[in-house]
Amino acid sequence: MELIASARIPKAQARVQASKPYSAKIVEVVRNVSAAAGSTDHPLLATRDPKTAGVLVVSSDRGLCGAYATTIIRAAEQVIMEHERAGRAVKVYPIGKKAIAYFAYRGYDLPRTFEGVTDTPGYGDARVITAALVEDFASGAIDVVDAFYTRYQSALTQVPTEYQLLPISTPEGGEQRTVDYDYEPTPADILDRLLPRYVEATVFSMLLESSASEHASRRRAMKAATDNAEELIRALTVQANRQRQAEITTAITEIVGGAEALNA
Repeated sequence: MELIASARIPKAQARVQASKPYSAKIVEVVRNVSAAAGSTDHPLLATRDPKTAGVLVVSSDRGLCGAYATTIIRAAEQVIMEHERAGRAVKVYPIGKKAIAYFAYRGYDLPRTFEGVTDTPGYGDARVITAALVEDFASGAIDVVDAFYTRYQSALTQVPTEYQLLPISTPEGGEQRTVDYDYEPTPADILDRLLPRYVEATVFSMLLESSASEHASRRRAMKAATDNAEELIRALTVQANRQRQAEITTAITEIVGGAEALNA
């Protein structure tokens, strides 16, 4: 398992890096189109007084990866408890068998669950997840969506991260230059088509980051298990050798004692 995880980490890292140019460009385009469109009443931008909160949790389908799944599930549950204390209903959208089993066992409302995604996520998976969230948000079934995933920093560092997915907060321009486009059709129409793609790209980035983090956590956990097993084997081998030597010494002592008794 350690070797398999080690082989998958570079591929997962490469997918994370390959997705960043697209994510950066769509953020830039959304920022510029939003500036051109001005105020808009797009459903995904609507800010409402939250009565029902949606919580998206990206965990793992498999175990043997240390505290990876447990850490992100506990972080999500803390926010769920805060929503409940504030009098809000909560709907959980778990990704991965670990989160599904955990939240189902504790009786949370699970409108949709997603399995078989975390190992090698594809853009189609992000599209399916986004469609479910956008549908519930636009219909008013949920008023806000908080996403929890594990951000990959390095092979040794993975950071549990919370991100408000819906409603969409239009990216700020910062110091970057605003591009002057000619629009056909209107900026509002373009934004209407672009915002769902923006959410899809965000969800896809979360899945890729979580996948890389899962493989890194699994390699680290399996390396620790391998090292512990080797240390245990060495300790048991020494113990077995000592016992065998003691048995041999006892047998030789008995033989010598018996021979001396016969000679006497």
